[in-house]
Formats: sequence, C-alpha cells, structure tokens
Amino acid sequence: MRGTDKLTQQIAGEPLLRRQARRACAVGAHVVVTLPDHLHPRARALSGLPVQPVAIPDSAEGMAASLRRAVGMMPRGFDGVMILPADMPEIDEADMQALVDSFYRSPHPMVQQGTAEDGTPGHPVLFPADCIPALRGLTGDAGAREVLHANSHRLRRIPLPGRHAVTDLDTPEAWEDWRRETGEPCAAE
Repeated sequence: MRGTDKLTQQIAGEPLLRRQARRACAVGAHVVVTLPDHLHPRARALSGLPVQPVAIPDSAEGMAASLRRAVGMMPRGFDGVMILPADMPEIDEADMQALVDSFYRSPHPMVQQGTAEDGTPGHPVLFPADCIPALRGLTGDAGAREVLHANSHRLRRIPLPGRHAVTDLDTPEAWEDWRRETGEPCAAE
C-alpha cells in the first residue's frame, strides 16, 4: 500500500477493520482481531466493539502467526472457528451467516468455504472445532491452506454473491478500481 494501511481505509466514514469486525460481531459468538501490537493505530478502529484484540509480536512470520495466536487465544467450547481476512470489504453479515447456517445444517462437521458466484474458492472459511489443533500448528505465510487441503474430503463450498469471497484489496490501485466499480466513498484515514 506504499505507506498507507489498507485496514484503516475509510468506507462510508468507517475504517475497513472496524467495519469487518462489526460485521463479524453481528454473526459470531466471539470475535478475535489480530493486531501487530495493542498500541498499533489499528487498535483505535476497534474502540467500543465487543472484540478480543490479540497482539501478534511475530507477525513478520506471516499469516500463520496471526492464525496460530488468534485460535490459541479463543475460549474453549466453540463448535468451530471462522477465518475472515479483514481486507475483504465485500464480505458481509449475510455471507458469514450463510457459512454458519450451512455448518449447522450438516449432519457431520464439515469445513465451509465461501466462493465467488463462479465457484472460485475464497473466504471466509469456517473450520470445525476438531481442526483447531492443526490451526494452532501453522507456520509460514500460506495461511490455513494446508489445513483446508488436509480436510478437502469434508469441504463444502458455499457460493456467495458476485465476487464477495475473492475481492481482496492489497494495493492503492486495487482500492481505486474497487471504488470506481462500486461507487464506495473511500479514502485513507
């Protein structure tokens, strides 16, 4: 992002991180948000939300560090854990709820993965509780791909509207394109 923080980009006057955390709170029983540290500017975006901020001192390692620590800090007793990258602005409450509903309709614990309308795999991903030990053991910057692959025999893909599951804004150009396509009034914080 060439010096700007994608997670503090404003969408309709709200930082993206806050927006996605708020959406997750509307669906989830417990929301964990990872931060580089508790004093990071992103922490201000979460002020007043009922979320558990978790500092990731080894964040330079990659996504696995965030996933490991977030899953490790969750209270026990959950049926599953949903992974939602905060830089995916089109994922909304209805998308997350679709995965939760499918999860609970299944007669056996299954991994639920959001896809674009055309079937392209994306996010969010909801893992049953028996996957938590594997998530706690992740390394590197591939996120939870190895856990997803190891559970491909019990994977249910859930089509979400349009490109919700795959729209990931990592560059200023991606933000500009998305603003132009959606008409969203976005600007850096």
